[in-house]
Amino acid sequence: MSPRGVTTPNPRERLFAAAERVLKREGPAGLTSRAITTEADCAKGLLHAHFASLDEFVADLVLDRFAHTARQAEQLPDRAGQSTLAANLRTVALALLAEAGPTIAGLAMARPAASMRIRQAWEADAPGFTAIQKSIADYLTAEKALRRLSAAADCDALALALTATVHHLLMTSWAGAPDPGPQVERVIATLVGGTGVPV
Repeated sequence: MSPRGVTTPNPRERLFAAAERVLKREGPAGLTSRAITTEADCAKGLLHAHFASLDEFVADLVLDRFAHTARQAEQLPDRAGQSTLAANLRTVALALLAEAGPTIAGLAMARPAASMRIRQAWEADAPGFTAIQKSIADYLTAEKALRRLSAAADCDALALALTATVHHLLMTSWAGAPDPGPQVERVIATLVGGTGVPV
């Protein structure tokens, strides 16, 4: 354990990673401030030194993970013309559903104060579903310009359909539920099928 008075490197990410491990192992009921700091092997007061409450911690964890996926999505347009449409879209779609994603989302929904904080942050343009949807639409538009996607394709509608699918699966999955990956694969194949290139 980090001794008292010694600075913990990158404490937020250390606590976030510890929380994800606790959630994966014990589920939402096991997520307490003490469980997180014990898992992080740090001083008990570290979490509350950086977050006003557990609700604030949970909200910031969700926002941080969405921001990470949004940064991945921003790189999608640069991949136009590379690999396959399906493989490129899977990278972003499955990132939100990986590891503890559904459990974290479920935890946030069960904590009204955390949910409100997340909603307010998204309303203030924090990276979330809207940013991810825009990056997907930009990517599809770039593929359309390369004629790897039908000229008649509505890129905004396709991006919305994929983002809505991931949102639904994220909010309705739980620890131990069937892997949502195959459903995402089928939706992507349907959305980009008939493009003239392997999906």
